[in-house]
Amino acid sequence: MGSKNFTEQVVLGEIIAQHLEKELGISVERKLNLGGTLLAHEALKSGAIDIYPEYTGTALTAVLKQTPGSDASAVFDQVRREYAERWGLLWLKPLGFNNSFAMVVSTDVKSNTLTEAVTEKLWRLGVGYEFQQRADGLAGLLKAYPLRLRDAPISMDLGLLYSALQGGKVDMVAANSTDGLLSVLRVKVLTDDKRYFPPYECSILVRDAAASKNPSLVAVLRQLSGKFDDTKMRRLNYAVDGQHRSVNEVASEALRQIELGN
Repeated sequence: MGSKNFTEQVVLGEIIAQHLEKELGISVERKLNLGGTLLAHEALKSGAIDIYPEYTGTALTAVLKQTPGSDASAVFDQVRREYAERWGLLWLKPLGFNNSFAMVVSTDVKSNTLTEAVTEKLWRLGVGYEFQQRADGLAGLLKAYPLRLRDAPISMDLGLLYSALQGGKVDMVAANSTDGLLSVLRVKVLTDDKRYFPPYECSILVRDAAASKNPSLVAVLRQLSGKFDDTKMRRLNYAVDGQHRSVNEVASEALRQIELGN
């Protein structure tokens, strides 16, 4: 069982590993916190790992080098087909959440959509460094939604975005839709009503060779599809990053809640 090197991935990796151990009665070797997308992808291709969670938009743009699309079903179908044909890798149905970019404002902002925000006010925008460079980042956002900016966007580390928003240094930030702090701060995500940001639905990726060795593997993994929405993922991320609980404990609790239908 593998994962990339950030909280959400490590938590999901541990959830999947614990689920397999309980349902199949097997011991799962964990290779969590491996690194970035390409490292995890190569580990899966080579057989160094058999399973890891991945995002459809990341697979499309970073691995397949294709132009981002806005139709979630079409993006999923494309990555599922090409991964199977090229590398014998299976995409399971999404887990249920979409970790895309999210434009976040305080709750006293009147606008609920990005289209409404275009005319509400002059914005002071805070962004991460990567957001200014990406094909699905700042330049395209301002074309889709010609927000009126008071000054040039302020670039900062991702960890500083929410404190800048809370402190009044900026009044809109380009964050991520499953950030843990979204579950506890008085902020809201503006709806991307023109569907500018491409889908980044998270799914479990499995090597066909591993699935062939254990016919029950895929069926057990599919039990997790659709069980995690954005709100649940924010809470899990915050439990680790904000409350400093152990990944093992958070994963176990998440699985218990799924069993109870929560």
